Amino acid sequence: MALGWQAWALLSAAFAALTAIFAKIGVEGVNSDFATLIRTCVVIIVLAAIVAATGQFQPLRDISAKTWIFLALSGLGTGASWLCYFRALKLGDAARVAPVDKLSIVLVAVFGVVFMAEKLSLLHWLAIAMMTAGAVILAVL
Repeated sequence: MALGWQAWALLSAAFAALTAIFAKIGVEGVNSDFATLIRTCVVIIVLAAIVAATGQFQPLRDISAKTWIFLALSGLGTGASWLCYFRALKLGDAARVAPVDKLSIVLVAVFGVVFMAEKLSLLHWLAIAMMTAGAVILAVL
C-alpha cells in the first residue's frame, strides 16, 4: 500500500523534530554556519545516492528555465533558512526555536493565498491563528 500525503507529512514532521534535536547537540562547539555546511554536504550525498539508486536522474537539458529559476530560488531560501535556524539553535533552546521556525507554516498559508490565489476556510484561518499564538507563547514565555 502506498503512503498518502498525510503519512509523508507526519514522517517529515518526525524527521524535522529529530533534526532540531540532533542539530542542537551537533552545533555545540562549532560555528553555526560551518555546521550548516556539514549538514548540507550530508544532504547532498544522501540525495545523490537515493537518486542514483532509484534511477531518477533526468537530463538537465530537459528541465525548463522556469523550473531552474524557481528551484534555484527555493535552494537559496533553504540555505538562508538553514543558516538562520542553526544560528538560532546555537543561541536558544531547541524547544523554543523549532516552534518559531515552524511559523513558516503560517507564512506558507498567507503566501499561498496572496501569491497563488489559494482559498482557505474560516476554520483554516482559525487554525493558523492558533499556531501563531502557540509559537509566540513558546518564544516569549
